[in-house]
Amino acid sequence: MTTISANLQAVTARIASACKAVGRAPQSVQLLAVSKTWPAEDVRSAAACGQHAFGENYVQEGVDKIAALAEHGLEWHFIGPLQSNKTRLVAEHFAWVHALDRLKIAERLSAQRPSNLPPLQVCVQVNVSGEASKSGVAPAETATLAHAVAALPRLKLRGLMAVPEADADEASLRAQFSLMRTLLEQLNGEGLQLDTLSMGMSHDLDIAIQEGATLVRIGTAIFGARNYQEP
Repeated sequence: MTTISANLQAVTARIASACKAVGRAPQSVQLLAVSKTWPAEDVRSAAACGQHAFGENYVQEGVDKIAALAEHGLEWHFIGPLQSNKTRLVAEHFAWVHALDRLKIAERLSAQRPSNLPPLQVCVQVNVSGEASKSGVAPAETATLAHAVAALPRLKLRGLMAVPEADADEASLRAQFSLMRTLLEQLNGEGLQLDTLSMGMSHDLDIAIQEGATLVRIGTAIFGARNYQEP
């Protein structure tokens, strides 16, 4: 058994355990394998183990992998901050975008999404930790942006995404994840039909799932520690 195969099995078991702790079905949580900085061969190895969805943070790196692995029919999610000059590539190649925090970016993605492709699935990123260094819309401004994004053609607003404070203790993490669930419920109460809470990474996926995550973004626990000198 390869390391990636064993790691995928271990992560799947963690997801199942976290779901069981709160009476959820494991199938209610999607595993997104975050393959940024890892070569296409590692993605191919994970795909051979049955992993279907992969997340990328860097546009050109992601586009190159999508082309290299086209025959596998994988689902590609863009999960990093997105600059205006890169929206066309993302609109043309990815199935999901997780980190929308500006209407301008959403409008560009909407205009640039090819008509022969399904609507681009998107999430609004919320800055639940309030850190100045973090991307994301403030919780109090989430509804305004969400309703504006939901009205755009060629996009399908699916839910919310968050990156909580990296060194937060368990109580703080739970509070931040719980706020995300509350925001999603509020938006659905306002008429939006959202089903996705993209939150939880290798170190906190258990807590995120217990607080309502429907999609966890896992990189290190699958592929190993990254060497950021090799983007």
